[in-house]
Amino acid sequence: MDVEWRPFYLRPDTPPEGMDLPEYIVRARANGSEERLHQLAEAHGMTYIPAERILNTRVAHEATEYARSKNRANEFHKIVFHKVYAEGLDISKWDVLRAAAAEAGLDADDMQKQVEDGKFTGEVAGQVQQAYRIGVSGVPTYVINDKYAVVGAQPYEVFKNALERIVAHKRVGARNISP
Repeated sequence: MDVEWRPFYLRPDTPPEGMDLPEYIVRARANGSEERLHQLAEAHGMTYIPAERILNTRVAHEATEYARSKNRANEFHKIVFHKVYAEGLDISKWDVLRAAAAEAGLDADDMQKQVEDGKFTGEVAGQVQQAYRIGVSGVPTYVINDKYAVVGAQPYEVFKNALERIVAHKRVGARNISP
């Protein structure tokens, strides 16, 4: 199975410098809303640092498209996720993205130049619009076969059940086809 990371903006109105978390998120965190994420990370030997602000991810998405053009998108994306969720860094900052590029074996100067020149702006905007068209409303959303969606950070069993249902549905559909 191939995974392709695609952009989506939860808060498209986020200014370039980011913004404070809404009060409802601050309250939910105080009530333990992220405990499951901490537990999942810990169970896999990972660190989880919740974001202190809403980050503007436009430049990071465009940098990911640069990485995709160099066949390094998954490596770059994994490093960017680590920088955000394990190190608590701001991926709207060029120093963070340049470090991620270097770690992924990319030319950080070339990446920054191409992104700042707007080479990937239209591609990212188109992908975001496609996400809205197919009904994506949260992250992560896993779209399977361009048709089925699993929304949220779900346990393995949810994906297994979804895939089993898709396979069963295809079998039923195949039996209903007459020669």
